[in-house]
Amino acid sequence: MGVYAMTGGATGIGAALKARLQSSGHDVICVDIRDADIVADLSTAEGREHAVAEVRARAADGLDGLIPCAGVPPVTQPLSLIARVNYFGVVAVVEGLKDLVAKRRGTVLLVGSNSAPMVTGDDSYVQACLDGDEDKACADIDARDGHTAYAGSKRALTMWMRRQVVAYAEMGVRINAVAPGITRTPLSEKVMSDPTLGQLMRDFADSVPWGGTAQPDQIASVMAFMLSEAADFVCGSVFFVDGGSDAMMRNDDF
Repeated sequence: MGVYAMTGGATGIGAALKARLQSSGHDVICVDIRDADIVADLSTAEGREHAVAEVRARAADGLDGLIPCAGVPPVTQPLSLIARVNYFGVVAVVEGLKDLVAKRRGTVLLVGSNSAPMVTGDDSYVQACLDGDEDKACADIDARDGHTAYAGSKRALTMWMRRQVVAYAEMGVRINAVAPGITRTPLSEKVMSDPTLGQLMRDFADSVPWGGTAQPDQIASVMAFMLSEAADFVCGSVFFVDGGSDAMMRNDDF
């Protein structure tokens, strides 16, 4: 059986994936801001360092998989917190633990979003993230809006993932991303009830070609496949699990 580390495993998609992995007999080390094996605030450098150090202490023999699920929604304030958790926190944890994944020729699986293509790659916020300039990215997005903060963080993260594929493969690590659509989690419920973004989210959910919104386990089932030996030749892929929404919006892009 394998050893996996994940962030954001206390609720939502992360909790569903953790349950799947554990039911298959795997050991799962969970990092979250509360109710976790390792409690850490990934919005801070200190929290990221603590998370990495604690995982390293518990998985010195290596990791079969690393899944940074922790994220915050577009209604989060200040907006810079979205950049800190969704992009910089993820990258810091992955970079800090990639050698442990390489020990077992394992997999890094990121959580993107089908909203990522809604922000262009040349956006100043996205570029600041990719440049590793946390202060600049945070200052940029604090003057903007929640949708751009969230979708832009996922755009940057997905672009970062694609840029790492060759180097990671050479060291023995597969890196991929799943891109969920609207999924019923405690975080999405906050957005649904927001007076500004709530109606937009409900309208978008109504437009899903397959109908409705996803349940966490529907996303987790795809993630479990991507972590498994059955996906051993999958590198640099973005799996949209969104009921057809991305194809509806971008028919000719893939």
